[in-house]
Amino acid sequence: MCYTALMAIGSMLRRRWLPEKSFPSYAYLPGRQPHPVRDPAGHSYNSDAMLSAEISLDSDTFLWGLDLFNYGYYWEAHEAWEGLWQVADRGAPLRTLFKGLILLSATGVKIREGKQAAAMRHAGRAAALLRRLMNTADHSFERALGMSPAALAEHAEAAARTPAALQPTALGQPQPVFEFILGPSSGESPIRSQQRQTVIQRRRQE
Repeated sequence: MCYTALMAIGSMLRRRWLPEKSFPSYAYLPGRQPHPVRDPAGHSYNSDAMLSAEISLDSDTFLWGLDLFNYGYYWEAHEAWEGLWQVADRGAPLRTLFKGLILLSATGVKIREGKQAAAMRHAGRAAALLRRLMNTADHSFERALGMSPAALAEHAEAAARTPAALQPTALGQPQPVFEFILGPSSGESPIRSQQRQTVIQRRRQE
């Protein structure tokens, strides 16, 4: 089966963690579309950023970053996780995780731009941070990511060394470039997400 077909199948199977939230109208690549927040034509111009008062791995902001990343909106995932990184406690493992994910998102952008040297640089920095989290005692990062931070580090470096054979796409169309997806390894939505879906369903029935 060709790579394009595999990517299409992979996109269909990618789970949404915040399915009620619509994706941006385009996946931003620098210099190719209006800047999302600075340009009046940007997809997030004058919109309120979704900031979470809860700096945790089941916050809406973290889950939104997972959705964006898994579906190929790498610049947007970077922005979502940067909001968490900025307010996380300095020196905390959680802050290290967010920074690693930010750099991994930047790797995705550079792969899509065809800039392999920059992609390898970002992937290497992401991997170094993720490996610092290998000995997290409660395995919370592994549960949230669906793999250990060390495994994610390996995936990041491999993707940068051998970038995906990207196919031409319409301008602004997202395109996943990694052969893995991120998300809770249990296969079930986090409790808060389940509760949110129950509320939405009840409102629709009223």
